[in-house]
Amino acid sequence: MVCAAIAGDKAVVRQARTDRINVTYWEKWTGDEATEMRKVVDAYNKSQDKVFVQYLSISGVDTKTMLATAGGNPPDVAGIWLDQVCEFSDAKALTDLSQMAKESGLGPDYYIKGYWDPLFYRGGLWALPSTPASIALHVRSDLVPPDVATPETFPKTIEGLDKLVDRISKKRPNGDLEMAGFLPSDPGWWNWSWGMYFGGKLVDGDRLTIDSPENVRAFKWVQSYAKRFGAKEVQSFQSGFANFASPQDPFMLGKVATEQNGVWKANYIRVYKPDLKWFAVPMPYPGDRPDLAGHTNLSQDVLTIPRGAKHPKEAFEFIRFVQRQDVMEGLCKGHGKNSPLEKVSENFLTTHQNKFIRLFDQLARSPKAFSPPQIGILPQLQNEMNVAFQEVSTEQKSPEQALHDAQNRVSALWDTYKDQVLNK
Repeated sequence: MVCAAIAGDKAVVRQARTDRINVTYWEKWTGDEATEMRKVVDAYNKSQDKVFVQYLSISGVDTKTMLATAGGNPPDVAGIWLDQVCEFSDAKALTDLSQMAKESGLGPDYYIKGYWDPLFYRGGLWALPSTPASIALHVRSDLVPPDVATPETFPKTIEGLDKLVDRISKKRPNGDLEMAGFLPSDPGWWNWSWGMYFGGKLVDGDRLTIDSPENVRAFKWVQSYAKRFGAKEVQSFQSGFANFASPQDPFMLGKVATEQNGVWKANYIRVYKPDLKWFAVPMPYPGDRPDLAGHTNLSQDVLTIPRGAKHPKEAFEFIRFVQRQDVMEGLCKGHGKNSPLEKVSENFLTTHQNKFIRLFDQLARSPKAFSPPQIGILPQLQNEMNVAFQEVSTEQKSPEQALHDAQNRVSALWDTYKDQVLNK
């Protein structure tokens, strides 16, 4: 008996075990991340003699899982992103894990609140964590003045950051940007989230609030960088940026002195420029909103059981194994991430390759930490926020107009979705 799946243009085949229940696990990871999860799978397979987990690295795992579920032949476990959980749940493509989690002792006391709460949606528990992350501002200590070159002395407010950017950014005689103190568009992965750093929301209950005053304020700040450096100059400057997973990454090359990025950034620094002098701090907050201090964007890779899985009980037994503190800490450490669990060992913190792992752990526990909004059209919402961000960054539209237009476009999609999918 064999199990096959399509990964890119090639069929990946794994021999099944005839003496055990075979649980098929599809995951998005490749490279070192896949290797670390394979270690977990191997450990689980050796820990008992009833279940054999077949691990498959699948490109486009989200789309393929949805299609396989619709076709009645899904994997038993699918590793997707938190961003997709609501969409999958609304499509009735996931198994509710509430009862199995309760019976196995997994509940809110076991997890950091900011990672546990987003897994619940419309009355169900649809996933459990594999590896999480929190986001912070990374700073090149050799590119900022000595008076702000430590976590303790670095500016705490947005206004302080802006003044520092004006102080350290460099332009060539012809006006081209040589080094930017900060750019909201670098790396540009969380354009939807800027409003949250100013106290805004994109969704309030079932109501869209894209063009709220807080979000407009955030996008005015984003546009201030286009005005500061020149929209065309920023575009030209960033066109020369290399992939983040390379030694030509702009932060490592010194083209940007500060960069908002995830806990995993230390992995790439360690590999490509281990002698780099840097530190991490919470993203600064608006000076008139000290209540937002310690805010951070949280993300998660999650494990789900697709609806119609052949072995849901055995699939959950494997997911439960991943949740064990020793197993979870090993996996998260291998991925260079913080742990989603409420209890974290001192060994995990002291031996972690990210020297600022305690900060990322603290940020995850902050009451100001936030995750993507729980809405089934999140991918479309994020795409529209990217459009608005681009319009503002290139000064094609005012922040008010860009967000108003995005509100109208997403509202039309949301009304259709509520009618056709949620039956509201």
